[in-house]
Amino acid sequence: MYNAKVKNYQKEALKTRIAGADRYEIIQMLMAGALERLVLGKVAIDKKLLEAKAEHISKASSIIEALRGCLDFEVGGEVTENLYALYSYMLDKLVDASVENNSAYLDEVSMLLKEIKSAWDAIPADVRHQTLQSGEYVSATGR
Repeated sequence: MYNAKVKNYQKEALKTRIAGADRYEIIQMLMAGALERLVLGKVAIDKKLLEAKAEHISKASSIIEALRGCLDFEVGGEVTENLYALYSYMLDKLVDASVENNSAYLDEVSMLLKEIKSAWDAIPADVRHQTLQSGEYVSATGR
């Protein structure tokens, strides 16, 4: 009962946070969510909790697939192509982790995603604000 109330509260808090977020913040939240799922998936593999492993890896895969789907090839050029290839590689590694029950693949994906996230987080606030004010489309390339 208590756990259900906490989950409901967390879900409502997330909805509120998303409602007030700009596109940059939503992508930051997606990346953070994927990283969290990767940690939970690693714990599940290490503890041999196969159902939990499948759930967490599946959710991380869905988030990475959504990030890949946000890419705008017209705006991002070569950076977008490289990110697309990197996201595709990460998705392949998540399949490998799930099939082989090997958490080392999750570590690799986490490391790659952390690098992308740190670059995304480093976009100066004034650039973000200017891009959002101009109404330009913002892809996961930061352009």
